[in-house]
Amino acid sequence: MSYNLPQPEQPGHSVLAAMFEYNTWATLHLLDFCAGLTHEQLLSSTVGGYGSIYETLGHMIHGEVSYVERVNGKLPATPPPVGEFLGWKVWRDAVKWANEELFQLSLSALSGTMVIETWPEGTEKYNLADLMAQATSHAMEHRTQISSIITALGLEPPDTSTWAYMEARGALEVTRFAQS
Repeated sequence: MSYNLPQPEQPGHSVLAAMFEYNTWATLHLLDFCAGLTHEQLLSSTVGGYGSIYETLGHMIHGEVSYVERVNGKLPATPPPVGEFLGWKVWRDAVKWANEELFQLSLSALSGTMVIETWPEGTEKYNLADLMAQATSHAMEHRTQISSIITALGLEPPDTSTWAYMEARGALEVTRFAQS
């Protein structure tokens, strides 16, 4: 599957952009793998995980969308509903949309930019930079849990490491020295 990845020499390719591009790539790579699993496999879970593969993917993707919504109220054209699977395309589109929005939010944030959420029970206030860290670490945690379930099924999960991302982009150059 092609992911339209940025090339390593792309001008203006920032560290921040790389973090969100990696997050997008890793989740899409995992989604593509999971789309080939059977319904029974997608209902599998393991001890220490969030839930089934379906539940964990949905939670992870809904989380990324909700981080954007918390800050600016935006939602993708087809928001992925909690606890409901509308198809792989809806999830793929939501992942791409959310990570682009999160990247743009992180560019506009100053070190003291605060998010204030008001609920019937009270308010929550936190730094936007911390929410950006939460967005990427949350996704990585759940990708790892899903990979554990896939491994427990006796399958080899897709490599969603940063090394695999660099290799997919052509940004990893390896030189082997001849043995004497």
